[in-house]
Amino acid sequence: MRTPAAAIAWEFRTRHRWGLIAIAAYLVTLAVCRVRLSDAPEYQSADTFAFFVVVPLTATFIYFLAVFSYGHGGDLAGRQSIFPPRMFTLPVSDTALAGWPMLFGTIVMALLWLATRVLALWPKGAEVPTVWPALLAASLLAWTQALTWMPYPLPGMRVILSILWLASIDAIVLVALHYRAHEWMMLGILAPNLPLAFVVARYAVGKARRSEFSSVLSPRSSVLRSEDRGLRTEDFSSPSRAQFWFEWRMYGRALPSLVAILLPFEMAMLWIYPNMPGMVLEMLGLILLTPPFMAAFVAPAASAAMTPFIARRPVSGGSLIAAKLKAAAASTAVAWLMVLIATPLALRFSGTMSIARAPVDLLIDIFGAPRAIVLLILGILGLIASTWKQLVQSLCIGMSGRPWLVKGSVFATLSGITVLGLLFGWTVTDAHRFSVAWNAMPIVVAVAAAVKVIAAIFVMSRLGMRHQLLIGVILWNVVVFGLFALLVWSVPGLLVSSGFLLFLSILEVPLVRLAAIGLWNRCG
Repeated sequence: MRTPAAAIAWEFRTRHRWGLIAIAAYLVTLAVCRVRLSDAPEYQSADTFAFFVVVPLTATFIYFLAVFSYGHGGDLAGRQSIFPPRMFTLPVSDTALAGWPMLFGTIVMALLWLATRVLALWPKGAEVPTVWPALLAASLLAWTQALTWMPYPLPGMRVILSILWLASIDAIVLVALHYRAHEWMMLGILAPNLPLAFVVARYAVGKARRSEFSSVLSPRSSVLRSEDRGLRTEDFSSPSRAQFWFEWRMYGRALPSLVAILLPFEMAMLWIYPNMPGMVLEMLGLILLTPPFMAAFVAPAASAAMTPFIARRPVSGGSLIAAKLKAAAASTAVAWLMVLIATPLALRFSGTMSIARAPVDLLIDIFGAPRAIVLLILGILGLIASTWKQLVQSLCIGMSGRPWLVKGSVFATLSGITVLGLLFGWTVTDAHRFSVAWNAMPIVVAVAAAVKVIAAIFVMSRLGMRHQLLIGVILWNVVVFGLFALLVWSVPGLLVSSGFLLFLSILEVPLVRLAAIGLWNRCG
C-alpha cells in the first residue's frame, strides 16, 4: 500500500467483504424490483412499508455504524478507547488515523441514502428529502466515532455520553421537522457537526495513542501514584478483605458514579414538565430502571479484569469470586441508596408528588392497602435484585478469558434492548397483537424457566462440590417458594395463574450463572 488511505480502505474492504456483498445483493434486488414496478406501490399499512424500507435501511445504517467506528471489535462499556490499538503503531499522524475512517464512513453513508432514495419502493405521494438525511447519517456516524474512540475515566461512561449526545442531535432534528424546516435549514443545522466531530475524534485518537488512561487500568501504577502522594496505606486482617477493597476501589464505584451522573439529567425533567403526568411517570420509570440498565454495561468490563497480577495472589479461587460478589452487592446498595433518597426529594420539591401517587392510589383501590404495599416493596426489591443480578451474571462472561465474548455481550445487550423496545411499541399499539402476546406470555415464561433449570442441572453436574451445591439448591428453593407465596397472596388468581407466578419466581432468582462461576479456572 502506497498511502495510508489505501491501506485503511483495504482493511475495511477485506475484513467486511461478506457484509458488503450482502448489502450489494440487497441493493441489486431493490433495483430489479424498482425496474419491474413502474408505478409507486400502495402499502396496506405502515408496518408493510417499515418492513420493506425502514427496517432494511436501519439495519444497514447500524451495520455501517459498527464497521466504521470499530465497534465490532471494541469494548463499548470499557474505559479504554475502542480504536484498534494495533493501528496506533502505524507511521501516520493522528489526523490520518482519525480522518480516513471518518471520510470513508461519510461517503458510504451518503451513498446509502442516495441508493435508498433512488431504489427504495416509496409510497405514492411521499415527500422524500433530497440531501439532509445523508448528512444526518454522516453526522451521527461522525459523533459515534468521536465519542467511542475517546478514553474515559469510568466504565460505562462512553455509553451514557454517546446516548445523551446522539439523542440530543435527534431531538433537534425532530423539532426542526415538526416546524417543517426547509432543506437548506436542515443542512445548516447538520453541516457543522462534521468538522466539530472530526476535531473531537482527532483529539480522542491522539489521547488514546499516548495511553494517558493506561495507568488507570494498571493496579501497580495505581499503587505507585498513592505512594507518590503520600496516602496512608490500608491494613487488612485477611487476604479476602484486601481483595474486596481492591475490587471496590477498581470497579465497585463505577455503577454508583454513572447513576450519579445520570440522575440529575433525569430528575431535571420533573421540573421542566411538572404539568405533564405522562412525562412525569415516564421519567419516574426511567429513573427506577437506570441502575439495572447501567449495570448491564458496567459488569462485563469490570469482571473481565482477571489479569495475571490478580490470579497469582495468595487467595483461593472462591475468595476471589466472593470478593467480586461482595463488591457487586456494595455497588448495588450505594447506587440504589442514591436513587431511593433522591427520588422522593425530587418529587417533593418539583411539585409532582401527587402525580407519582396516582398509580399507587389506583393500586390500593384494586388490591387493598396491604397487598398493594407488598407489591410495591416486591417491585423495588425486584429492581434492586435485578441490578445485582446483572453484575453477578456477567462474572461467568467476564471471567471466561475470551475478550470477544465480553465485547459481544455488551453489543448484544444494546441490540436486545433496541429490538425489545421496538417490539414492545409494535405490540401495545394494536389490541389484537397485545391480546396474542398476553395469552402467549405464560408459555414463554414456562419455556424460559424450563431452559433455566435444565441449564442449571447441566452446569452443576460438572461441579464436584456436592455438599456446597446441596446447600445452595436448598437455599435457592427456599427463596423461590418464599417469593412464590408472596406473589400468590398479593396477586389475585383472576389476573394470572399460580403456575405463571411460580415460573416467574424461578426466573427471577439467579441460579445458572452463579453455578457457572464455579467452572472458572484461574489458570485457564
